[in-house]
Amino acid sequence: MRQPVDLSHASRLVNHGPTVLVTSAHGGRRNVMAAAWSMPVEFTPPRVAVVIDKRTVTHDLVLASGTFALSVPGRALADLTYTVGSVSARDVAGGDKFAAYGIATFDGPVLGLPLVEGCVAWLECRRIPEPHTEQAYDTVFAEVVSAQADARVFAHGRWSIDENNAALHTLHHLGGGVFASPAATVRGRVLPPVA
Repeated sequence: MRQPVDLSHASRLVNHGPTVLVTSAHGGRRNVMAAAWSMPVEFTPPRVAVVIDKRTVTHDLVLASGTFALSVPGRALADLTYTVGSVSARDVAGGDKFAAYGIATFDGPVLGLPLVEGCVAWLECRRIPEPHTEQAYDTVFAEVVSAQADARVFAHGRWSIDENNAALHTLHHLGGGVFASPAATVRGRVLPPVA
């Protein structure tokens, strides 16, 4: 059910604050980690910011390659998301969390990065070097170069959250391995001015 998402709508894939799986690869190594803090920062071209702890293997690979991908997991991947966010590649046999946990991937269409199967949205990103920010903080900025989504939950530039696709609702980390997921949507309306 993967469909390309126009880059003009790429920011909508993460603007509601979902937990993301950050994947990276360089020099024959690859890694995946969970990140609760990611957000769009520009519309055109689409740019995102994600917090990637400087002590992680992912951070090393992102700086070395200049690229990373974001896969947006749904409720069915809560255990996997918590696991890859809690276990370091340094503590896994062979240093490969994909192999250790049987994580299926497919190659991104532009950068060839590993994207996690079973997610509901995917973005390939090219890092925007920000030396001062990267030295002082764990925030990494990037331009989105490709975007895809599962059409059962995101189509025509919009999320569709309802009881019929509950297994595909995104995860929002509350701490300690507890996630919330959207249960319903509310349509707002423009209020008239107070007379």
